[in-house]
Amino acid sequence: MTVKQLAATDIFLFLSASFNRNKMNGKLRLLTGALIMFGMIGFSACKNKEESSKTGWSYNDPEWGGFEKSKYVEQEAGPGLVLIEGGTFVMGATNQDVVFDHHNQPRRVTVASFYMDETEVSNLDYREYLYWTKRVFGDVYPEYLEAALPDTLVWRGELAYNEPYVQNYFRHPAYADYPVVGINWLQANEYARWRSDRVNERLLVDGDYLSLDLEQKGDGHFTSQSYLLGQYDGIVPEKGGMQNIDPNGESETRNVRFEDGIMQPDYRLPTEAEWEYAALALVGTQPNKDEERYTERRVYPWSGKGVRSMEGKTQGDMLANFKRGRGDNMGLAGNLNDNAEITAPVKSYPPNDFGLYNMGGNVSEWVLDVYRPLTFDDMEDFNPFRGNVFQTMDLDEEGMPQRDSLGRVKYRQYTQEEIGDRENYKKSDVVDYLDGDEISGISYDEESSLITNTTRVIKGGSWNDRAYWLSPGTRRYMEQEQASSTIGFRCAMIRVGSPMGK
Repeated sequence: MTVKQLAATDIFLFLSASFNRNKMNGKLRLLTGALIMFGMIGFSACKNKEESSKTGWSYNDPEWGGFEKSKYVEQEAGPGLVLIEGGTFVMGATNQDVVFDHHNQPRRVTVASFYMDETEVSNLDYREYLYWTKRVFGDVYPEYLEAALPDTLVWRGELAYNEPYVQNYFRHPAYADYPVVGINWLQANEYARWRSDRVNERLLVDGDYLSLDLEQKGDGHFTSQSYLLGQYDGIVPEKGGMQNIDPNGESETRNVRFEDGIMQPDYRLPTEAEWEYAALALVGTQPNKDEERYTERRVYPWSGKGVRSMEGKTQGDMLANFKRGRGDNMGLAGNLNDNAEITAPVKSYPPNDFGLYNMGGNVSEWVLDVYRPLTFDDMEDFNPFRGNVFQTMDLDEEGMPQRDSLGRVKYRQYTQEEIGDRENYKKSDVVDYLDGDEISGISYDEESSLITNTTRVIKGGSWNDRAYWLSPGTRRYMEQEQASSTIGFRCAMIRVGSPMGK
């Protein structure tokens, strides 16, 4: 016990004994009572100071070395995200396989809790990204800005007059809240990476750990990784910064660490399993919270077997934006069935039971996975995913992380020597694991196939698809460098800690 703790204890015991002898007048009793209470509070505070349950050493105390335990214990949802509580479900076809692809056979898997965008990324969202990119890289690296631009020519058709969409869809404010299209898989990932950095930069500015710096240019801009590695100094407010309680620290403040719980994990594309699980939203089919069962296996992201609402005042309304039949993209004038000839605003139609909009219809969406026609024997049953390429930071001769021309930390694949005799994986690039590599025993000729290691999965139906494709179990694919007027995307983020949140 410290000297302060002994002093507080002695005062408390002495005054308690004096008070019990009833030898003091009223004023003295009041004073003594206050001192007793002060002593109890002081003693309690000392006694309740958090300590390691394994060593007894105090947390967050420079007198005990300054090891810090964060006060943040639960993850906060990032901007635009909805918590998707994980669980088990039957992934795969819920309708007849009318195209006979046999690539979505039903199988039971578990998906961990994660966050997902409430809506598809809109034209306005993507224009914000391009504005920032032009401001920071336009003068020093214009090629990066050019690579980020959507392909507006995806609207062209050889036997259709769609030039007005080429000119207006992405730029005109009337389409600001419509989903961005003409974005390939690589561009969608770059957007997610940029969004991660901007969200974390805002969190640090709001917490007074950094000052907003609008003069950032080129490789000197803020990235989450460069900041955490101490390669971005930025402008620290005069009275800001994180208090440094390391007794050997060189200054009174320090950079925020990821362990502080202030910064968010990365935004990214959802996996195919995550996207399908979130789209089905089977939480809405459970009879009550006390029963671990579903009452139906949904065909669409909503209950029922049809594409029209069965609820009260909305009865008969379309629940998604899709093509009802050949030549019928929106119905009759005066009674438009889905009120959209092409795409619709990202918050059109009722959300599903997770609160997600347009998980069926409007635009199909990119997911992380590399496409393969096999779906039963070639996946794990927990967080299934194909597309892993395991990487580590690329260090220079002095052991410092290297950065690319954009100022971002460079990564490389693990070498076979670094992997060694691990049991959980044998090589760094496992995209074609059990589907064509030398140990799989499965014949797979990439050169004579439309399916390659850069072919990515597309989920969900679009404004130009029939109702069949609105079923979350359906799947298609496209090369990651291609784009379409029917494909957009939304972002996801891991849920760290407890699966249910606070």
